[in-house]
Amino acid sequence: MTIKVTTIQEMQAIVKSLKKELKSIGLVPTMGALHDGHMTLMKRAQSENDVVIASVFVNPLQFGPNEDYDDYPRQIDQDQAFLADNGIDYVFAPSPEEMYSNPLQIQLTVGAMAQVLEGAKRPGHFDGVVTVVNKLFNIVQPDKAYFGKKDAQQLAIIEQMVIEMNHPIEIVGIDIVREADGLAKSSRNIYLTENERREAVALSQSLQVAKTLFDKGERNVEVIENAIKTFLTQHTAGIIDEVAIYSYPQLKQVEVIKSQVFISLAVKYSKARLIDNIILKDEQ
Repeated sequence: MTIKVTTIQEMQAIVKSLKKELKSIGLVPTMGALHDGHMTLMKRAQSENDVVIASVFVNPLQFGPNEDYDDYPRQIDQDQAFLADNGIDYVFAPSPEEMYSNPLQIQLTVGAMAQVLEGAKRPGHFDGVVTVVNKLFNIVQPDKAYFGKKDAQQLAIIEQMVIEMNHPIEIVGIDIVREADGLAKSSRNIYLTENERREAVALSQSLQVAKTLFDKGERNVEVIENAIKTFLTQHTAGIIDEVAIYSYPQLKQVEVIKSQVFISLAVKYSKARLIDNIILKDEQ
């Protein structure tokens, strides 16, 4: 049975008891609408900790004024059943009123790492992310926290936050979980029409085009970016919102690949903006 906790006070009392019993705690932060990608993180957490706590919280601070906060899927009963079927110990599912005072007086701000890629497209997004993740870390006090590499920029920022805020927590990044055809699993995939769903596989395929070029020795960023854009244009009617290559985890723009980079892309469909990425490393 998965125990549902909705208040900070109750969650902290449970954590205090677990700490007294010397139980290790793994935290998997989510915004709900759980799928197999989330469960991959949770299974890893189960293998490395005595207790796993999944948080389900649609964080208003990380949504912009024209984004899908109100429409974001909320299905806590289904999520709790999903967690119970997979043996997760606790789900922490607070309300926005429980998590934040109104108006919020204190919020963290991310520097240069949030001024590129998703951060440039969504001002304030990563400020909201690190604020809620810090609160979750303080409430749950996990030994390890698990995040998917699909949000690679987010992962890099959280890793840096842990260093700078001195959290005694190990951040574990988990490889992107994909559908059989290669589409990255996402709660937003439910917004795709049948035709858009068929075309959306082009995102992962375009990244494989880039990897093939890279494996053949191509290191010019502009050449690789153009190859991705050409492939996407030819294989999907979705609007290309972004194709970019940055050093990783530093998140600095590069013209020639000389070390580890990640290729990030975003494509807009009628009711969904999908992201995907691949991390490549020059071994020379």
